[in-house]
Amino acid sequence: MMIHSPRTLFLASGSAIRLQLLRAADVLVVPVSPRVDEDAIRASLQQDAASPRAIADTLAEMKARKVASQNPESLVLGCDQVLDFDGVVWSKPQTPAEARTQLLALRDRQHTLLSALVLYDENQPIWRHIGQATLTMRAFSDDWLDGYIDRNWDNIRHSVGGYLLEAEGIRLFSAIDGDYFTVLGLPLLPLLGYLGQRGFIQT
Repeated sequence: MMIHSPRTLFLASGSAIRLQLLRAADVLVVPVSPRVDEDAIRASLQQDAASPRAIADTLAEMKARKVASQNPESLVLGCDQVLDFDGVVWSKPQTPAEARTQLLALRDRQHTLLSALVLYDENQPIWRHIGQATLTMRAFSDDWLDGYIDRNWDNIRHSVGGYLLEAEGIRLFSAIDGDYFTVLGLPLLPLLGYLGQRGFIQT
């Protein structure tokens, strides 16, 4: 039986939670900022009427491709997450007022998170996956929402939708249908399954 040495995974993402999840799973991982203009790519795709799934997948691939081109012999994971609300893709809030507007629109409604992964090896795409979760927000009060944003702005400004499920943001929700790791932006189980199948991590 052939024994493979674990491969170092280059994570083409600046997300602290993605890095934390991979390290907690004992994956050898090195974070690398992909330096792609996400806003411009997203705007171009939206202008072409691309679906939310296509936008998530394309952004994940662009990040993986950029880092892979600079590390052509490496294993590289590109990631992206988009929030789909009635077919419209949302971006991260730029101000507390924008976060408030977004969360009020989501209040007592459902939305979908799409978390895309694209894996490159030796500068070629070898695997991709899109996880999906549907989340229902409760009918929270305006006063609680204002306090929530005041307490959490420094963290939620980095998240689409203006919340972190692993923190106080969990109190925004009444129901979640989908994988917890998908909500965090990294569908971990299918990723680990593929890495193990290919011998990139020990099984």
